[in-house]
Amino acid sequence: MTEKEKAAKGLLYDANYDKEIIKERENAKVLLYEYNLLHPSKQDERKTLLKKLLSKTGENFIFEPPFYCDYGFNIEIGENFFANMNFVILDGAKVCIGDNVFIAPNVGIYTAGHPLDVEQRNKGLEYAYPVTIGNNVWIGAAVTILPGVTIGDNTVIGAGSVVTKNIPSNVLAVGNPCKVIRTITDEDRNKYKL
Repeated sequence: MTEKEKAAKGLLYDANYDKEIIKERENAKVLLYEYNLLHPSKQDERKTLLKKLLSKTGENFIFEPPFYCDYGFNIEIGENFFANMNFVILDGAKVCIGDNVFIAPNVGIYTAGHPLDVEQRNKGLEYAYPVTIGNNVWIGAAVTILPGVTIGDNTVIGAGSVVTKNIPSNVLAVGNPCKVIRTITDEDRNKYKL
């Protein structure tokens, strides 16, 4: 079994010394370098580079530079996706993001983690667990989403939160660790009506 196959199964894999894994990360870095340095007016070129990098995109999406990821091929985004500056995804495992998702600046989604055992960690071993974000989700500024987390549809994650466990649909969740504060209500839906 290759190290890439081990990663896909959630097993410990060699992320630091395996030649195939290193080559795939280098390929992503080249595309991201080009993307992050493109002039803001070159929207079509930016989209083309991201479509080469990511495994699946909708037609309408924006990543404000800079954007960083490990591989890109493990990232899927839906329609009407927006990510603000300094978005980081460590995608050793799948990251699936639904439609109408808005991500504020300085957000990190991390599928990768390292063993507590020092000998395994010093061998360059890590694990990766998938992250799933549903439809109509808003992730506030400087949120950290850890390996294996699922965030349900129509949910808002407050700024500065560290999401360590699954968050259900239709809620406001905030904190470190992130916890559900309350359900999103009709009052919230009507608060900003024009």
